[in-house]
Amino acid sequence: MAIKSTIYKSNLSIADIDHNYYADHNLTLARHPSETDERMMVRLVALALNAHQLQDLCNGDGTLGFGAGLSDPDNPDVHLTDFTGAKRIWIEVGQPEEKPITKACNKSDHMLVYCFNHAAEIWWKGLEGKLARQEKLEVFRLPTEVSQSLADLAERSMQLQATIQEGQLTLSSDKGTVFVEPIRWK
Repeated sequence: MAIKSTIYKSNLSIADIDHNYYADHNLTLARHPSETDERMMVRLVALALNAHQLQDLCNGDGTLGFGAGLSDPDNPDVHLTDFTGAKRIWIEVGQPEEKPITKACNKSDHMLVYCFNHAAEIWWKGLEGKLARQEKLEVFRLPTEVSQSLADLAERSMQLQATIQEGQLTLSSDKGTVFVEPIRWK
């Protein structure tokens, strides 16, 4: 019998000063049995960093949420879908291969990757030249120490505050505070 995903709930209050976006999001994250707290929290950070696009791209008339994650590799980890069902933003975390990245670029208006693993530099050096022509693609690196600190904030029921100012995300809960400043590689 297959092990089921673990459900996490998060009340995420976002104050994105850079983009004048302020909203509360009640989120449900299904953590696949093979997914770590670190990866799950990077998905949450990716959503927080791009939540302003809900207003900027869809004028509030869209859906910002989590995909099936590791359960379905053909779905994004995080997505912004407009009212017509079109994927406006497709976000993957980790180190996806070239084919899924290209496929996601073809299925969406914009594709972002947030890598965080200690081997991210090696992964990117192997793909950088192959993906240079993908105009819809942006790649960001979260320092490994930061992503590991994010895992410490994970709880089955989370109250999180995300403040984004000058490109830096401050994610806080009663368990602590983590400062996230993604490094743009592409």
